[in-house]
Amino acid sequence: MTIEWRYTTCQDLGVLSLAGYLGADATDRFTGAIGWALARGAGPVILDLTGLLGWSASGQTAVAQAARRLGESGRRLELAAIPADGSLVPDATSPPVPVHCDLAAALAAHGARGTVKQWTTDDWPTEQSPEAPALV
Repeated sequence: MTIEWRYTTCQDLGVLSLAGYLGADATDRFTGAIGWALARGAGPVILDLTGLLGWSASGQTAVAQAARRLGESGRRLELAAIPADGSLVPDATSPPVPVHCDLAAALAAHGARGTVKQWTTDDWPTEQSPEAPALV
């Protein structure tokens, strides 16, 4: 099983939503999604885990590496809706990763406003996934 992703931007932040399971076989796809976010957005990236079914230790490591990669580009990673089966514990070399209870709280913390652009993987689960964040 792998992940599907959706990336939504507004003027000063991006939301990368995941669906599926972030395990060892999905880390390359996740790393590619982070690259997509770096190339097409600005400001912090909120990693929306609402649609994530779970994550392995290698998936959690990939998230910590993404935080480091974004930090090197002057951007911050924030988490929304961590799966019940684990939490992210970054090592000493990772920047702090703020955690929000859900996507609505993360967006409210930023007062997210602006024009929305959105990209998804081909198999993004439109019927069973949360709606795209409203950044108005």
